[in-house]
Amino acid sequence: MARVMLFGRLADIAGWRETEIDASSLSGLRDTLTATDAALGEALAGPGVQAAVDKVIVRADVALTAGSEVAFLPPMSGG
Repeated sequence: MARVMLFGRLADIAGWRETEIDASSLSGLRDTLTATDAALGEALAGPGVQAAVDKVIVRADVALTAGSEVAFLPPMSGG
């Protein structure tokens, strides 16, 4: 099972910050999250949302292992 963490407004939308989900890929994980919570799925597909797998930002689908840590990060701004 992968450890899944949500930050910022993503956690607010889902109503949780951390859980474990069985998924073999990042795209499969997104599909599972979308199937269980359409609002969260829509938010994850939004512009500027990033995913980090094992503390590395990824821009494509990647394989997950039982010990993977996946964090979804909302758009960030700064100055």
